[in-house]
Amino acid sequence: MTMDDKKRTDLMNYLKEKALWVRRETLKIHAVSAETRVASSMSDVEIFVALYYGGVLRFDAKNILWPERDRLIVSKGHGAISLYPIFADTGYFDKSELTTVGKAGSFLGGIPDPIIPGLETVNGSLGHGLGVACGVALALRKSASNAKVFVLLGDGELYEGSVWEAIMFAAHHRLSNLTMIVDNNKICMLDYCKNVLDLGCIEDKFKVFGWNVSTVDGHNMEEVYDSLMHLKTANGDRPKVLVANTVKGKGIPQLENDSLCHIKSLKVEEIDRLLSDPLLTVAGEVM
Repeated sequence: MTMDDKKRTDLMNYLKEKALWVRRETLKIHAVSAETRVASSMSDVEIFVALYYGGVLRFDAKNILWPERDRLIVSKGHGAISLYPIFADTGYFDKSELTTVGKAGSFLGGIPDPIIPGLETVNGSLGHGLGVACGVALALRKSASNAKVFVLLGDGELYEGSVWEAIMFAAHHRLSNLTMIVDNNKICMLDYCKNVLDLGCIEDKFKVFGWNVSTVDGHNMEEVYDSLMHLKTANGDRPKVLVANTVKGKGIPQLENDSLCHIKSLKVEEIDRLLSDPLLTVAGEVM
């Protein structure tokens, strides 16, 4: 094994360990605040981990408004509770705040709010994140900034007409500094997406609209990391999209592939049983 191979192996092991840690911490947050959308927050864990721990996203937790930071717009705000432990771990705020989620006086709610250090935008109403990201990407380009813009959407969010307006806008303005990530977990609020409104092959649609398209297993850390790094640095004049095929409720057997998992909460005793599972046990600091 060459030194480069060893560094990559060490990085992948580190990222996988962090993903397990984030899943545990997200479960603990759900035990504190039952209104959090735990299934939606489990499908995007590897994406967030690759962005923040893999060096994909350029940020400075001590200088939150650093002009040259890369921007992450979390359009599926209900599924961003798994960002809370990452923000605390990387220094945006103290880890003690994680025990206050959803409580009076806490800045950490069931839906993330831009008062949270590290969060860029309001993320409650679906369908707006990509349009905001387009505006940010265009402004950064006009200011000759090298900063990149990433935006995370859920596949159910693609039902919103405003999303497709933004898709056309990004292609027309050749926003190559923009990468959209679709958390393609195939379940929306009340059923499988295919039963509500079947979008067919979304990759083909993005290609027709002029986007550079990649598809990965959203829980395969190597694929997620490699694709995000590739899209960030890829040459060309097209916006980019990563379709991450994921499992809603990943790591929670009673929620995985449950058509109603979006609106289900776990009981504290269920969470305790999950946390005792060695498959969710990792070395390192926990809450």
